[in-house]
Amino acid sequence: MMDVNGKHRRQILRGLGASALTATALSGAPSRFTAHAADTSNYQALVCVFLFGGLDHNEVLIPYDTASYRRFRTLRSSLIIEQGESRQRERLLPITMQQNSVLQGRQMAMPPELPALKALFDRGDLAIVGNVGPLLEPVTRQRFERSAARLPPRLFSHNDQQSTWQASAPEGAQFGWGGLFADAVLATGANQRQPQFTTIASNEVGPFLTGRQVVPYRVGVKGAARVHLLDDYYDGFAEERAESLAAIRAQLAAQRFSGEHVLEQDLARAFAAAFDTNEAYDRARQAGDPLTTEFPQGPLGQQLHAVAETINVREQLFANKQVFFVGLGGFDTHSAQAENLPRLLEEVDGAMAAFYRAMTELELQEQVTLFTASDFGRTLAVNGDGTDHGWGGHHLVLGGAVKGGEIYGAMPPTELGHDADCGSGRLIPTMAVEQYAAELGRWFGLSQTELTNALPNLSRFDALKRTFL
Repeated sequence: MMDVNGKHRRQILRGLGASALTATALSGAPSRFTAHAADTSNYQALVCVFLFGGLDHNEVLIPYDTASYRRFRTLRSSLIIEQGESRQRERLLPITMQQNSVLQGRQMAMPPELPALKALFDRGDLAIVGNVGPLLEPVTRQRFERSAARLPPRLFSHNDQQSTWQASAPEGAQFGWGGLFADAVLATGANQRQPQFTTIASNEVGPFLTGRQVVPYRVGVKGAARVHLLDDYYDGFAEERAESLAAIRAQLAAQRFSGEHVLEQDLARAFAAAFDTNEAYDRARQAGDPLTTEFPQGPLGQQLHAVAETINVREQLFANKQVFFVGLGGFDTHSAQAENLPRLLEEVDGAMAAFYRAMTELELQEQVTLFTASDFGRTLAVNGDGTDHGWGGHHLVLGGAVKGGEIYGAMPPTELGHDADCGSGRLIPTMAVEQYAAELGRWFGLSQTELTNALPNLSRFDALKRTFL
């Protein structure tokens, strides 16, 4: 037998470090997993797709009527030349709506990279929410120019605006509204058997999923994190590998820990909970019937596949309510936008459409709502071959419960110098993130009091006149 107390064990332990903690989150020890399924007939889930870097919303919804398109083509001439045929008017995918008051007679289209999402819009399963962004109070252009408005701290900074979108405060914020939503549903008695599976991330996540009670459980695209480092030392030696894994698990899970220091005890409990949670999750995944829906192989497709597989075993996880977070980077398109953004939009289109097909396969399309978020929008003016940091932007909400086929919020004109332009076509948001989030939270079952607790700036804004859920 190989000596698991010798050199190999020390190498493995050094490689593992704190991975057991980062893989699972310190959510407390789970209840013991059983093979019996829970009644989750009232299941609901929110899925946040965060587009890191700042999505250029001007490439998601493009002016289509002749006059607006000509202005767009003039303002973005250098980009449109580089994009070639893909941004010629005849290649765009025009959308039609029953209610056109937001556009005031204008027409809009989606780019050719989003055919599946355009089809979902036409079917009424996708809504577009216009000009959303972080606000502390309603802001007009006049008040902005006079420095008379309270503005979110450190506007146009990636890290700070990602945090502000997720947690209503700049970098350093502790609690996100996804986590606080989860706290609220846990307080009603949901997910009590295994609360650690309430908020789940398949991407590096900021504060969005962290509440006062919940912290995110992290899954990989192929399931829970495992001790893959063992494979480097025991490849092909099944018996030795199993023995070593058992010894290392006992060590990291603190099975024989007897220390009296409070910090050592907390760390031991955390490691033990991490291993128990991973094992419960893996057993649940193994117990479920596999999905037949195929997902794209890109990062976002694989993350949403992991989310769909997790929702598929909601009964084995005893989950009635869940909040998920996935992300895709690359949207900071200061340069090479014509080359990079179409590829990213194609990935978003394929991944989100596959996810909706998977929810339809599970007959959960009415019970799962996916929505996009991003650091900020981008300027209408170009800097040569890219665009600069903006503020407000347009976002997508997808699901069977969505009042789709419509644009909600506001759609400022395609020009510079209008009332919502604070410079270079950088949009002053006309819908606060809190208003956007509140509609998602109401659908998720939160009361007005619970929404106010999760969204500290919500009381400064009026309720939306037209709701997308």
